[in-house]
Amino acid sequence: MQKFKKNLARIFDNDLRTKQWENYPDYAIIGLIVLSTLSVFISTFNVGPLCEKVLSVIDIVTVITFTIEVTLRIWAADELDEKYKGFWGRIRYCFTFYGLIDILSTYTFYVQMFIPLPYSVLKALRVLRLLRVFRYMHSFRLLQTAISSKAKEMWVSFQFLAIVTLMLSFVLFFYEHNAQPDVYDNGFKSVIWAFAQYIGDPGNFADTPPITFVGRLIACVIGLLGIALFAVPAGLIGSGFSEAMENEKQNDKNQKNILKLQIAFERKLDRPTGFMIIPQHLSICDIQARMGLKADDIMDAVEESNNFRLINLAVTQTIDEHPMDKLAVEHFIVNRPYGCYIDRGSKITIVSPSSLADPCIGNFSYYLAMIGGFNYISREIGEIRPYRSYYTFADVNHEENLPLYMEDLERLTSRDGSWTLTTLVASGANEPVYPTIFHFTAGGEKGDERFEGDNLVIEDMPAYRDFYEDLTAELKDKFEMESDHQRYHTAATKNLFARKFQEGKGCRNNIILRIAWSACLWDMRRIAIAKTIADALNHHFESDVEKVYTPELKEKKSGY
Repeated sequence: MQKFKKNLARIFDNDLRTKQWENYPDYAIIGLIVLSTLSVFISTFNVGPLCEKVLSVIDIVTVITFTIEVTLRIWAADELDEKYKGFWGRIRYCFTFYGLIDILSTYTFYVQMFIPLPYSVLKALRVLRLLRVFRYMHSFRLLQTAISSKAKEMWVSFQFLAIVTLMLSFVLFFYEHNAQPDVYDNGFKSVIWAFAQYIGDPGNFADTPPITFVGRLIACVIGLLGIALFAVPAGLIGSGFSEAMENEKQNDKNQKNILKLQIAFERKLDRPTGFMIIPQHLSICDIQARMGLKADDIMDAVEESNNFRLINLAVTQTIDEHPMDKLAVEHFIVNRPYGCYIDRGSKITIVSPSSLADPCIGNFSYYLAMIGGFNYISREIGEIRPYRSYYTFADVNHEENLPLYMEDLERLTSRDGSWTLTTLVASGANEPVYPTIFHFTAGGEKGDERFEGDNLVIEDMPAYRDFYEDLTAELKDKFEMESDHQRYHTAATKNLFARKFQEGKGCRNNIILRIAWSACLWDMRRIAIAKTIADALNHHFESDVEKVYTPELKEKKSGY
């Protein structure tokens, strides 16, 4: 049912290019709207009884079809936008421009069963259906964009026009009152006369022309202002329309370049493991050379997309290494407002709360989870400055998508025997180069290398200690990389995300692992390192489940 609802939302997105169910429902709706309008037009002629019956059948069929369609639109509205969620959200949708047209042109026909409506009203409401075609017209959307983009300028011009006209009408009164006091007996008459000129005074309710020289001069000025009343908004809308078309052209160009970026991230063979892996990043120069894109085109495409971002690789090296600024593009997966959520039904969840801020740790964590068959959750979307961490926070409501992130995280980790491994980076930016590469933490103070203490975020300490000793020995043996436990980093802060689980249903065993960028980014064996960690997690915490590597690790294609 949820899948059906999502498919409906894709049909009702007013875009004929989505190709959901080949867009046959959209074309059927447009056809019925045209057929209904034609039937109203034909009914204005004197037609025979047979034609009346045909028109009546068309009316009944279209009303029933539109009733089903509009009802489904309201039901699936929350898939189009989160603000339409719930009962009041549906009410809000019904009072949007198109929602109101849908309601008036459909449900009102059932009102006549209880309250007789005039024939002319019913015919007018049937013609109102024609406005529903606008939601599919690209040109109408451009016009809407043009008007909305220039709304502020038009409002300012109208304000200026109203104030000037009001001033002129008062001057008009002072001169005309002396000449014809019976006609201009108060200022309201002159104000009405001045503003009525703008609409041609169709009701002749201001048929009191001025007779003085100043009055006639003011009438000429108001006549010129009347031209400006239409010329200025027309010019503004024309300008806005040109800008909207230019923006549309730029958006189309950006979409094509986004597709090129997707293709640029072609999966490459990781020789140590034999897996096909998405590159962690591509430099701007590399993309220019491979895809023939200009630097500005790359920047625009990255800004327009929701799964690419610019990174500076200089932050992945310490100051002692004298890093040079190097711009690159990072690709990531998004399926949630905060980033990525994958539920593989595992008792182990890989958590990457800082993928947004720390280049390429998300890619390493993603493959760690995929290789091990673990759940995965990652924060990929948000503002980098000021950065609001998902790793530590005082209030779950301090960031827009954090409540949903924590809700999803608790859902993944509330299973019996759950463990989390949170991946972070080390030895970059303002940090020094540490003698060890892997820094494990159980929630203790910096420098406290014991496997015991108060307020730790791991309850099953014996199991964690066995895992730590086995994995660190294997990392040293295979890669000659040393590890430590709580020697250089602390996780004792009360705002640590894992401590929030103590207040809810989340995991009680949370391992925090900081990995030097030299290992998770710059080492050619980084995927082999991820595989080693994944195998250790499976061996110690999910050995009761038989796992095989996903076929996706062997697929040769581009992007996620």
